[in-house]
Amino acid sequence: MKHMISKEGFEKFKAEWEQLKYVERPAMINQVQAAAAEGDRSENAAYTYGRMRVREIDRRLRELDRILDGAQIIETKPTEDGSIRFGARVRLLDKRTKREKQYSIVGEKEIDPLQGRISLKSPIGTALVGKKQGETVQVEAPRGTITYEILEVRYE
Repeated sequence: MKHMISKEGFEKFKAEWEQLKYVERPAMINQVQAAAAEGDRSENAAYTYGRMRVREIDRRLRELDRILDGAQIIETKPTEDGSIRFGARVRLLDKRTKREKQYSIVGEKEIDPLQGRISLKSPIGTALVGKKQGETVQVEAPRGTITYEILEVRYE
């Protein structure tokens, strides 16, 4: 199943995959083999930890394989009418608190709310898509409706 991802997100996941596959996993395998050579494995913390870490690495590699194999890389360019779509970086003003917020509209596999990276399918993403600088949007949130003014839309 294909999923949208930014070129930046794809490169980030690819670099993580390569780091795990070619650096961390081989190093951990060597550590496990060295710990196993020490003898009794039942009470060998380095051996137990190493095997657990190899399993974690393998699990993450499988997850990254699914992300990379199913990726549809979306190149982002400004729209002719200045509307918001995938890849936009948006600066908003919360009308109630008068605080500014910034969000990047990204694919579901690369969301990071703490870094302001939100999905098209999130409540804010859904409300913003198709809107333009200067417009106002309302977003239904668990604590009530939030009204935002769109201060800036840019693509990098």
